[in-house]
Amino acid sequence: MSQFVVSARKYRPRRFEDVVGQQHVAQTLKNALATDHVAHAFLFCGPRGVGKTTCARILAKILNCQQRTSDFEACDTCASCTAFNESASFNIIELDAASNNTVDHIRALTEQVRYRPQEGYYKVFIIDEVHMLSSQAFNAFLKTLEEPPPYAIFILATTEKHKIIPTILSRCQIFDFRRITAADMVLHLQYICLQEGIEAEEDALHIIAQKADGALRDALSIFDRITSFAGKRVRYSDVIEHLNILDYDYYFQVTDALIGEDLSGLLLLFDQVTAKGFEPDIFINGLAEHLRNILVCKDSSTLALLEAGDSLRDRYGRQAQLASSSFLLSALNLCNDCDIHFKMARHKRLHVEMALIKMCHINRAVNAVLEEKKTADLSLLPKETPVLPLKPPSSPTSGNALPLGKDAVNTLAEALKSGVKKADKIPLSLHAFEQVVQVEQAALSQRKSLFSMENCKSSWADFASRTDSPSLRQALLSAVLSLEDKVLVAKVGLSIQAGLIQAETTKILDFLRHHLQDIGVNLKVVFDETLVSEVETPRPVKVFSHRERLERIRSEYPLVNELLSRLDLRVMD
Repeated sequence: MSQFVVSARKYRPRRFEDVVGQQHVAQTLKNALATDHVAHAFLFCGPRGVGKTTCARILAKILNCQQRTSDFEACDTCASCTAFNESASFNIIELDAASNNTVDHIRALTEQVRYRPQEGYYKVFIIDEVHMLSSQAFNAFLKTLEEPPPYAIFILATTEKHKIIPTILSRCQIFDFRRITAADMVLHLQYICLQEGIEAEEDALHIIAQKADGALRDALSIFDRITSFAGKRVRYSDVIEHLNILDYDYYFQVTDALIGEDLSGLLLLFDQVTAKGFEPDIFINGLAEHLRNILVCKDSSTLALLEAGDSLRDRYGRQAQLASSSFLLSALNLCNDCDIHFKMARHKRLHVEMALIKMCHINRAVNAVLEEKKTADLSLLPKETPVLPLKPPSSPTSGNALPLGKDAVNTLAEALKSGVKKADKIPLSLHAFEQVVQVEQAALSQRKSLFSMENCKSSWADFASRTDSPSLRQALLSAVLSLEDKVLVAKVGLSIQAGLIQAETTKILDFLRHHLQDIGVNLKVVFDETLVSEVETPRPVKVFSHRERLERIRSEYPLVNELLSRLDLRVMD
């Protein structure tokens, strides 16, 4: 009979220091043991294969160990540790809640809690997949979990924390287990290879770690399959062949073709990939991951996000120097769109090929857009672009003075208003400078002439006519306007009208400054009760009785009398 034991069981950690990737949990539990602050109920939650049940067993073993080490680990030599290692300990009870999830099973568990341990200090109950308990079983478990005897400790483990009722969560110390990183998995796999005498390439172990997706148990299962296939030497080619993974080299070649805009070579590479039996969606997702890895290599601060061996890091770094960030982002966006619409595409291969063709022409499309924008920007420039000096020249004559016409003077005046100052480029003659000053003074005089009471009232009425709110329009039209320096004072007789105008102050000022061509205009809203006009007393309204109304109708419409007589109707008071 074969004595083979899978790596997940053979190399299962027996001490907290051997736990992979969960140092935060191990250290917290060791500190609790050191300070004698061990809770009566724990909840270990996290994805599969990250060490929840392993840590629960290690904690249970340490709690009953009779000779703990100085760093609060189990001694592995006392009677309790020996019984635990031989799976013969009566103080540690494991329950699978997936198959023992009824009220009767929980009742049997609470019956066992009543009995003290025959030897050792604690009776530890490990309940795996606790989220599978029924709601009735949870409720039956509440009282025991909240107030157990001093020798009872419960350790619950689950992969779906959200399915556990809050009353259970509030009674437990919760520990969240993380996904194990690829780097930690590779180190653990290298340790196993050293123990087993297996020679493994680092890139091959990285592929196994990435395929495991954060679960160490999955990584060890894949490792056992690969060693069964490849023997004592695990190579990168064996791993990608056995796991049906597309070789990295294809993605490097595809990226080189994209950067070099080699469309024919790109389509031939894609044909080779499909000829090997890989689906187009697997290829496009792999290409997106490859482009992402190149992007993180563009900056040394994000290089830690790359999960690859040293040889692959060098290749990624060399390719990152050839590809621009804008190209990588555009290509990633195209890969994402291709993946999203892949299921709806009728011709899936053509769908992926179209995405590759677009990626191949990214640089050409970007250059065309930039050239078009540059041409458009140049067409907006004046034929001669004068530049203003910081100050007028001291001499009325200058050998390199710029002769200015009327259009150039106006252009310089506009530049003067916007604050353009580049004296070192094109000098101006004193006469030209005086021309500019005259144009600016004329514009200033025009703005001053626009700022008058009549224009303010006209602009105010224009704004009132454009507003959509009838209440605001009425408030604006009823305001009494006056000028105090450059402050337009609006007096209204109702406080609600003052509030409406005050709320629209910014819009009103923008409108006035635009129409009056003066940014110094300000607005002040004043509430003045004396402006309230007297309300006319309404005339009394006469109230008619029913008979009076009928008589009036009969007098105006004679046919009503004929109708009343035919129907034999009489009018009641």
